[in-house]
Amino acid sequence: METNRQKKIASVLQKDLVDVLQHAARDGMKGVIISVTKVNVTSDLSDAKVYLSIFPTDKATEIMEGVTSNTPLIRHELAQRTKNQLRRMPNLTFYLDDSLDYIESIDQSLKGDVENPIKNPNILSKRQKR
Repeated sequence: METNRQKKIASVLQKDLVDVLQHAARDGMKGVIISVTKVNVTSDLSDAKVYLSIFPTDKATEIMEGVTSNTPLIRHELAQRTKNQLRRMPNLTFYLDDSLDYIESIDQSLKGDVENPIKNPNILSKRQKR
């Protein structure tokens, strides 16, 4: 269970990360929207898992690689912004949040926009037998 301190630190990091990443996106990547969907901080406050949602999704892998390779710079920028609130900056690990894509695919399935797997079971991925 998350403590109040973990939640507060996560929300501070989330707010400042949005600023840092959107500023970077404005400078180098026109037409790309990066949002920080969630931040989880470990109980010892040493690590933070950051979940990013990226639009358009076809550039997501490329942008995630860029964000991951620039993690030290992002962490430094965050440390500058939060130096009055945090003694130590947690290590940041970035993950792609594809829940919006998942919701979209369910929505399309419900609307009947995709082929029905009941009528054509060949479109389903094969499960491995144990």
